[in-house]
Amino acid sequence: MRRRSVLTAAGAAALAVPVLGAAPAVAAPAVGSAPAVGSTAGGRGRLAIRGVDISSLPKNEDHGAVYRTADGHRVDPVRLLAWAGVTHARLKVWVNPVDGYNTKARILPLARRLKRAGIGIWVDFHYSDTWADPAHQTKPAAWADLDVAGLSRAVYDHTADVLAALRRQGTPAQLVQIGNELNGGMLWPEGNWEHFDNLSAFLKAGLRAARDTTPRIRTILHLANGGDNGLYRWWFDNVTSYGVDFDIIGLSYYPFWHGPVEQAAANMADITARYGKPCVIAETAYPFTLESEDDVNDIMNDPSQLTPGFPATPDGQSAWLRAVADLAAAVPDGQGLGYCYWEGAWTYREGSGWDPTNPASGNAWENLALFDFEDRALPGLRTLGRYRS
Repeated sequence: MRRRSVLTAAGAAALAVPVLGAAPAVAAPAVGSAPAVGSTAGGRGRLAIRGVDISSLPKNEDHGAVYRTADGHRVDPVRLLAWAGVTHARLKVWVNPVDGYNTKARILPLARRLKRAGIGIWVDFHYSDTWADPAHQTKPAAWADLDVAGLSRAVYDHTADVLAALRRQGTPAQLVQIGNELNGGMLWPEGNWEHFDNLSAFLKAGLRAARDTTPRIRTILHLANGGDNGLYRWWFDNVTSYGVDFDIIGLSYYPFWHGPVEQAAANMADITARYGKPCVIAETAYPFTLESEDDVNDIMNDPSQLTPGFPATPDGQSAWLRAVADLAAAVPDGQGLGYCYWEGAWTYREGSGWDPTNPASGNAWENLALFDFEDRALPGLRTLGRYRS
């Protein structure tokens, strides 16, 4: 996810003819140890994954961000996530970003904090120097002149380098995404939607690196537009036809972009049955206000963007989290593993903005964080961690 400009599913599907494919397997955390992920979501509606993306936390903290409990006491945000019941933290990885964040060097110390807190590690490889999403899959500058074989080797080496470093320091990842919101492929143009053969080679390279370095890891392939069944059938039919073997289907599902809950529910029921894989909602979020703390117009800023029944209030945000947890828990046969809240700790701090090339860029997300404008934890954080725990 990034500030949204989306290659829609319909647009992508118009560019390729679906081909056939089929293909099979994530358990619950104990306090003080990293959660395992098994083949079901657990009994009585429990969700094994109740995660939050905290990729921007190191940069935010370096720019002076503090985090507080609901009653205003300053606290280590990682410990606060653990106390709230969060099971996994998602960390994006870029190759060589201008600002130096979201790299191996930055996620290693954060992983140590997560391990001490008993929170599992979920790595999200973008295979870019900046945001990768349905409309942007720009090759890293250092890979610009590589051919398909060279790109495949670069994907393997980069993936193995990061995951092996995590394992060596005693903080192995439990979950890994090979690519981010891959609606239109990755490493454009060689791996775009017109070249599923190349795309599949890149995916296989990343998957092989993950399993070579971290044998118990569970692998995720992740698309946006979680309510669009046509997109998911088209994309996964293609990659499975090339023999791409992975463990979990990841979906981004934001109600203000991706349609009603009923569409997402139908898609999740269909794809888990069609491909024999469990699914996880890899990204979701909802605003606690439509106000902005900085002078950047936030992504969510108008009542027309809201989902009926879910006001832009702390309680409305919390209610959305219950709804999306229910959505994951309702996937037939326990195949909904859970969900992850995107960038829940990305509060506003000057210098910690959207654009890694521009320190003056602002934050268009702070009204969707799980902390208010006074840095206090919102009710949604406890809902995330405790509801269906």
